[in-house]
Amino acid sequence: MNAAMPAQTKDVREHLLEMGQQTMAAKGFSAVGLKEILDAAGVPKGSFYHYFASKDAYGQALLERYFAAYLAEIDATLRLPGLTIAQRLKRYFQNWQDTQSFADCQGKCLAVKLGAEVADLSEPMRLAMQRGTSGIVDRLTAALEAGVGEGSLSIQGQPRQVAQSLYQLWLGASVLVKVSRDVQPFQAAMATTRQLLQLPQ
Repeated sequence: MNAAMPAQTKDVREHLLEMGQQTMAAKGFSAVGLKEILDAAGVPKGSFYHYFASKDAYGQALLERYFAAYLAEIDATLRLPGLTIAQRLKRYFQNWQDTQSFADCQGKCLAVKLGAEVADLSEPMRLAMQRGTSGIVDRLTAALEAGVGEGSLSIQGQPRQVAQSLYQLWLGASVLVKVSRDVQPFQAAMATTRQLLQLPQ
């Protein structure tokens, strides 16, 4: 967005994205029509097309906004002072469990909700999802390398492979939690994570 654009314009665009994130995290992308988003945001239909060329363009912007915030949260967690890398990673996965459950996730489970759906609907949205998830794996990889270097972690295999395995593990657990309406898949994922990283209970 152009930095010179009036603050009010930025606020309307941001408000549309915020309303969409909350709604689509609950219902999915296809199930939510523009009217529902516009009604929730209190924005006329004509104004929507001032900011977004189409629903797909809106979805792409939604995912980019979501991952920018999510990656910033990961960065903050993995830089917490006074903790080892192992402790920071445990905090990250605990935060995942706390925010990605089957209960109301306040829009924080957007990637889990839309992942498989948008990959088949829109190439720009698929690529936005791919960039975002790659960013997560990049950060986990760097954390594993740093943890091994400082001695708080011990892993078997290359850090990136382990990072990919961890992300896939937790992504799958998130889906199963929603299916079962039970947090047991997260408990199993945490136990497996402790084994992979050789963390104490």
